[in-house]
Amino acid sequence: MKNMIHDSVKMGENVSIGHFSVIEEGVVIGDRVTIGNNVTIHAGTIIGSDVYISDNCVLGRWPRPAKASTVKVDPDLPPLEIGDGTTIGACTVLYRGSTFGKEVMIGDQASVREKCRIGNNVVIGRGVAVENQVEIGSYTKIQTNAYITAYTTIEERVFIAPTVTTTNDNFMGRTKERFKYVKGAHIKKGARVGGGSILLPGVMIAEESFIAAGAVVNRDTEPAKVYVGVPARVLRDVPDREKLENQE
Repeated sequence: MKNMIHDSVKMGENVSIGHFSVIEEGVVIGDRVTIGNNVTIHAGTIIGSDVYISDNCVLGRWPRPAKASTVKVDPDLPPLEIGDGTTIGACTVLYRGSTFGKEVMIGDQASVREKCRIGNNVVIGRGVAVENQVEIGSYTKIQTNAYITAYTTIEERVFIAPTVTTTNDNFMGRTKERFKYVKGAHIKKGARVGGGSILLPGVMIAEESFIAAGAVVNRDTEPAKVYVGVPARVLRDVPDREKLENQE
């Protein structure tokens, strides 16, 4: 039941730590933080106040890509930062170099890679994979098992339904030419992307766009239009009553 906590750790008041947890050098922990069993918090990680960390989490992990990977590890990655009031589900892995705003909810078994910027009040659902260099705006919700590829931008108040897949490489790993074109989707404010949809590399999902379940989006969309099908096509306008400006 022994924990291993480095002498240099700065810990706030009323911090609760479960069994078999490891907290490395230079970690900063705010007040009223709960840390579960078998949690590893890597060196330098910064955790705000009122954060809840479930069992078996790994926080502040350094990236270790495969030898054939195109991802280059930055030796100067800043520490992982977790904002006040955040909840982190069991078996979650958060990488060094990413930042999370306040009141973020991260479901069990989710993973967020390095150099990501997550806003306030974001929901990242169970089993969601967020790759490196992704931006997610405040109040956005990403549901269970969605895949957010590297170099994707998601603005504020976006809804991503379960098992949505985003892509960033039209060459699927072949030819050096592809490096010039690798780019994820840009999903703008208030857009909604239905379950099982696929967004092809570099598409722009306009404000208030509604992508129906199972659609494949291969080109930029227009604002406040409903898209259906493979490939996605305009069906109708988004009703005014559904737009953000008319929500309470």
